[in-house]
Amino acid sequence: MTDFFSEDVLYLFSSSHTNNRLFASAIRKALISPQDPVLLAFEQISSRFDYYLQRLHRNGDTQRGIIIFDKSTYETAIQSLATDFRTIGYSWGIIRNFAEVPLFLDSKASRLIQLADIVAYATYRYFEQNDTRLYPIIQNRFDAEGGIVHGLYLRS
Repeated sequence: MTDFFSEDVLYLFSSSHTNNRLFASAIRKALISPQDPVLLAFEQISSRFDYYLQRLHRNGDTQRGIIIFDKSTYETAIQSLATDFRTIGYSWGIIRNFAEVPLFLDSKASRLIQLADIVAYATYRYFEQNDTRLYPIIQNRFDAEGGIVHGLYLRS
């Protein structure tokens, strides 16, 4: 993937479908060791996405959401964790607005997953390497309300 291609894709996303929101998590592994950063990121993204759906519902726009992942060795752990979030809860309550457990798709077969990969790449480059080429294109698309960004979790 070239940065020029990524830049074009991110500009296309940022200028279309203005109601689409981004959710991401940037975690410095050393700060949370021995906790698993993937599972912490999943909890953060899940809770923030559920909160977004709750806000929509309070404003009369009731929807359910689906989280879609790239194929991963974490599939079983994330499926189990998602079920726990919906039944016994997570750190901040119970997930109430998911239509289904997370789905896993091969990024080679899904443009949506490819877009998510580019967003993750831009976020990683910005927070890990201070690369300002891609992230500023999308930084205003992370879910926010009242000047507070809810769609991005940082632990760095």
